[in-house]
Amino acid sequence: MVFPLDSLQDYQLIFKPEHEMLRKSIREFLEREVAPYALEFDDKDEVPRDVLRKLGEQGLWGIGIDESLGGQGGDTISAVILMEELSRVAPPLAVIRGTNDLFTIPLLLFGSDELRRKYIPPIARGEAFGAHAMTEPCCGSDVAGIQTRAVKRGDRWVINGRKIFISNADIADYIMVFARTSEPQPNRRWFGITAFIVEKGTPGLKIGAKFEKRGLRGSHAMEVILDDVEVPDENRVGEVGMGFIIAMETYDRTRVGVAAQALGMAQAAFEKAFQYSLQRTAFGQYLASFEAIQFSLAEMMAELMTARYLTYLAAYLADQGREEFKYVASLAKFYATETAERIISRAIDVHGGIGVIHETGIERFLRDVKITEIYEGANNIQRLVAFRQLIRTLAKKGVVSQDVAKAVT
Repeated sequence: MVFPLDSLQDYQLIFKPEHEMLRKSIREFLEREVAPYALEFDDKDEVPRDVLRKLGEQGLWGIGIDESLGGQGGDTISAVILMEELSRVAPPLAVIRGTNDLFTIPLLLFGSDELRRKYIPPIARGEAFGAHAMTEPCCGSDVAGIQTRAVKRGDRWVINGRKIFISNADIADYIMVFARTSEPQPNRRWFGITAFIVEKGTPGLKIGAKFEKRGLRGSHAMEVILDDVEVPDENRVGEVGMGFIIAMETYDRTRVGVAAQALGMAQAAFEKAFQYSLQRTAFGQYLASFEAIQFSLAEMMAELMTARYLTYLAAYLADQGREEFKYVASLAKFYATETAERIISRAIDVHGGIGVIHETGIERFLRDVKITEIYEGANNIQRLVAFRQLIRTLAKKGVVSQDVAKAVT
């Protein structure tokens, strides 16, 4: 059996010189302007607006968005570089950027020209922020089960429901809200969900409680309440009833960014462990002199490089418009996030007791990385998605029969 991506040519992942220039410029800016204050974000559970403004002035919010829509341009690889570098220094900033993506990508894929021109440029310039309201008390991974309702009245929609764990909701100017507009159909349980844009200040839109969490502090997860919220039909994104498809197509793309978040945290932890091993002495020797430490650091490096390559392969395939990017993105998401948790835990081990001291700045990454295994599709869901996408790809190529594909998916 010949699998997709069996050709060695598919692994000639060549970065352009501008990609490395971009990484260098982002890293220098973040080290200078953000790194000295990153622990304060965790301590105070707040990212100052001044920091968000500086990122906007640097053009970072617009990387990956076309210049015609107010962005800096750049491909998926550029956006992944940004996410990795943000997470290496201050993971909550990557969450804010990633949540913007959850708002802008549905517009780029399915929105009208008018909606794109209205809502994307302010986000690309850092003048506004977006949020994505899907998760509900009843439903996390079960997107098709959401209960928020939208009813058409004339040329407007009236939305009622409650969303939870909504990142950016407290700072968002625009929220992408998914609501059920009709009952699911037989054998199409996903059908009948529609996406709408709700602007901050719309009557009936309330930002409720903030969920206290111990990871990714500075990025807030909020409750969003919709009580007879009215939006015009022109604020509908895509076709009525096709919101599930919009969400799935969006997550196919944004989960590469989650893998990049995990990479950035793992990179930071590895760097700290490596540097510490060359400074700390025990029994009259540097830690790096001990074979056990050498083995641990080498294994961490191998895992980090493997996860990075898988993540950038997914980004590369997305830029090439290859169907395979969907299952590679799912592979990258679960592999990179779980690998990052292992690397960070081992980096703490290298530090010994001070690894869990807050001031060293390493234990926070262990708290931060856990959520990457859960949001944007929990990792066991990603294993399922990756397998099913692979089978569908093989069926399209005629390698697996359609009957077999239906039977196993």
